[in-house]
Amino acid sequence: MPSHSSAWTDGLFLKIINVIVYFLFLGSNIYTVAGPTDIYYHGKDTYVTPAPWAFLIWSLIHLLLLGTIIYQFFEGGKQVIIDGISWRLPLLAVLNAVYVNLWARHYFIVAFIFALFVSSAVTHIYYIVKKFHEPQSVADEIFVHLPFSLYHGWTTVLVILTAFEAFGVNAAVHPAGVWTKVFVFLALFFLEATAATYAFSSAEGDLPASIAIAWSLWAIFAHQRHPAFIHWSALAFAILSLVWVVKAAIGVGLKLRRGGSGISLDEERAPLINP
Repeated sequence: MPSHSSAWTDGLFLKIINVIVYFLFLGSNIYTVAGPTDIYYHGKDTYVTPAPWAFLIWSLIHLLLLGTIIYQFFEGGKQVIIDGISWRLPLLAVLNAVYVNLWARHYFIVAFIFALFVSSAVTHIYYIVKKFHEPQSVADEIFVHLPFSLYHGWTTVLVILTAFEAFGVNAAVHPAGVWTKVFVFLALFFLEATAATYAFSSAEGDLPASIAIAWSLWAIFAHQRHPAFIHWSALAFAILSLVWVVKAAIGVGLKLRRGGSGISLDEERAPLINP
């Protein structure tokens, strides 16, 4: 059985890289998000732009990932983070930092491309964690499964938001035409359907990812007051997303009653975006 000291030193180079990229890249993301520039109030306002409080989920994800970085130095964390996720984590950190900084500087088309890269990287990690590393402890749940479930759900939202910023009209300047309303409706439907997919991704569903989608849909409803079609469509899909959150919550509760824990992908089910 490996000693406690070997859990610290095995894969030490990658652990150090993870620490560095977390504080240099994800730390810069936190400054970009929480800095003095008020980027959520001076960006491009589209017809799917959520209320600024939607982006508070970044702070939660970064806080949980700090726990992930610490957990990698313990045997249980080393098996999943170093042996399983491996170099995908620093790659994700770099891609995420590039995306956020491009987005904050309003290079929306390039930011959309990097949003796809970030989504692909998160999806690969999500798939590995859920399919091959079922949680063996509470620490696995909190510091591995929870952050990447939230991250995966949130990046799905970011792809939609950035696509409208890159290719959609500015809501502050242009009224919503027929095609804008159609694409907004389809985007909201896609997000709600994604929440449903998370809820049915396994017997117990993926509760954190469903919550990330529902949180975003309620934020879109809160921000989009006009036109009425978009406002009430957002409300309808937000309410539906809560149904899937409740379904996933019931599934998790039933699994906990049976003495189980964790969320893993069934053999027949794949992630929303193939890695």
